[in-house]
Amino acid sequence: MKDRTINKFTDKTSGILNFADLKKLRYKLLYWCMFALLFLVSLICLLPTLWVALSGFKDVSEMYAVAPTLFPKSFDLGKVKEVWEKVKLYKYFKNSFILIVGCWTVDISVNGAAGYVLSKLRPIGSRLIETAVFWSMLLPGISMVPLYMTWCDVPLIHTSLVGSYAPIWLMAGTSAFNILLFRNFFNGIPIEYLEAARIDGCTNLGIFIRIIMPLSKPIVMVVTIFSITGTWSNFMWPYMLLQNSGKEPMSVALYLLSGNSSGLLENEYMILLFISVIPMIIIYAFFSKYIIGGLNVGGIKG
Repeated sequence: MKDRTINKFTDKTSGILNFADLKKLRYKLLYWCMFALLFLVSLICLLPTLWVALSGFKDVSEMYAVAPTLFPKSFDLGKVKEVWEKVKLYKYFKNSFILIVGCWTVDISVNGAAGYVLSKLRPIGSRLIETAVFWSMLLPGISMVPLYMTWCDVPLIHTSLVGSYAPIWLMAGTSAFNILLFRNFFNGIPIEYLEAARIDGCTNLGIFIRIIMPLSKPIVMVVTIFSITGTWSNFMWPYMLLQNSGKEPMSVALYLLSGNSSGLLENEYMILLFISVIPMIIIYAFFSKYIIGGLNVGGIKG
């Protein structure tokens, strides 16, 4: 019987180790050393989340025991329901859902349209616009101050958008990184499809909606994952723009509930932290192949 390790590499001809390398003993040892190292790194990454999850089911005295233990003496799943009802987490999850849907819609439509213009329409000055989009990624964080002042008093209409989701939604449509991702992917779509659609009388907007986007499901999925995870973990802008408005998402709620005034015990707050991680665990579990694929999508020749 062939070595199972070698069987897994029968179609592998590139990379650090390939099928021919694993026929040699020293490379087999190197393979298992790399495997052990990656397994150890995975445990280190998972340990904080595991510690938070298990600590939530401990009593407060057990959490601060001099001889710390990993597993609690007893599991009471009713604590999760108690924390959910005590904090009214459904409100913060609803706010996060509204924020994510709005950011995703603007991200896909605006950044996708910008990538389409730079890739296929290419109006006069498009090369200069491309350069400006790329350079905008190099702007320092000090740009947050004038941007916040802009939302406090929007030019021309002279009104404040603080306390609403609109500023965060609009900022999702100005991602230079996503614009370049869309542009690079659209460059790989044959121009013949667009020319055939124009012959049939389709407008540029119609081509974008009916031709480009249906052919761009891989990049749309990748940007969707980036948008969801980025919006869920976004703390600074929601905290600055939505605080005390009743529209705070989960990321801001975790900070606001961390003080003694929230009435949460230490173990209850641990449960709250673990609940906030569950949606992202689900996202990465079901869409991991698209996340890994995004590394290749961004490298398409433009």
